[in-house]
Amino acid sequence: MFSIPQTTHTFINWRYSINEETVLNSGTPPGASQVSIAADLKQAINEIKIQAFASSSGKVDYSALSSSSAYEHYRQTTRRLQTFDPALLKSREERLAFWINLYNALVIDAVIAFGVGQTVNEVPGFFWRAAYCINGSRFNTFDIEYGILRANAGHPGIPGPHFSGDDLRIKYSLGVLDPRIHFGLVCASRSCPPIAVYSDEPIDEQLDLAARSFINSGGVEIDRESKEVRLSKIFQWYAPDFGGPTLGLGNMRPVLDYIAPFLNEAQDQAYLRDGKHKVRFTSYDWTLNI
Repeated sequence: MFSIPQTTHTFINWRYSINEETVLNSGTPPGASQVSIAADLKQAINEIKIQAFASSSGKVDYSALSSSSAYEHYRQTTRRLQTFDPALLKSREERLAFWINLYNALVIDAVIAFGVGQTVNEVPGFFWRAAYCINGSRFNTFDIEYGILRANAGHPGIPGPHFSGDDLRIKYSLGVLDPRIHFGLVCASRSCPPIAVYSDEPIDEQLDLAARSFINSGGVEIDRESKEVRLSKIFQWYAPDFGGPTLGLGNMRPVLDYIAPFLNEAQDQAYLRDGKHKVRFTSYDWTLNI
């Protein structure tokens, strides 16, 4: 008998004509050792960063990247994921860095592979379609984000967990959801956080920095004249991750309390905590982050 997650995913794959065997890292993997794949993949992503990331904004030059040797090397490296078991990543820090980096690089790879011009919404089912084969199983971007990084919390608009209990991929799911992942994951859109490459040892410091950067650079807007606090849609879609109500429909006080310590100015922190304002959500700009 199908579970809700299995039935939903089967329907979505049918809806977007997605073949479960279609992945972006198909082909014969090179004969390199699988033991060092996490470190080698991070190095390949760092090469992409040097080639195509704007250092200050985290924007991506997809055109230059698509024909670069750095991108070709990255593509070759991803083939090794076909036989790599992520269970070899023992610490929470290793797993966080690996899966965040892989998610962001997969999105970049998919933008190039699918020929995205202006927005990922040009490609029906983009986030379900973009996928790699890892240890013999297919992982799309939502499998990584919802099933693994969000501790199998599931899609905000789909009931139930992302992975069913008998899904072999559930063993890679993180035990605890860290809301700061939302400031590290990049969906190739202008309203996303700036893209970065994460390391395992200072991962908590890096995620704190990512949170502070996103919140103070437009993710949270305070308008004292209108008595409004305007939040990125991220805080609406994933409000429960920050202690708030489903889809932000209700008391947002826990979310504001979560945000406040990351604000640079003490007076802004106090304003968020005083509760004498309305909470609104800004529109999301899906224009490609070029």
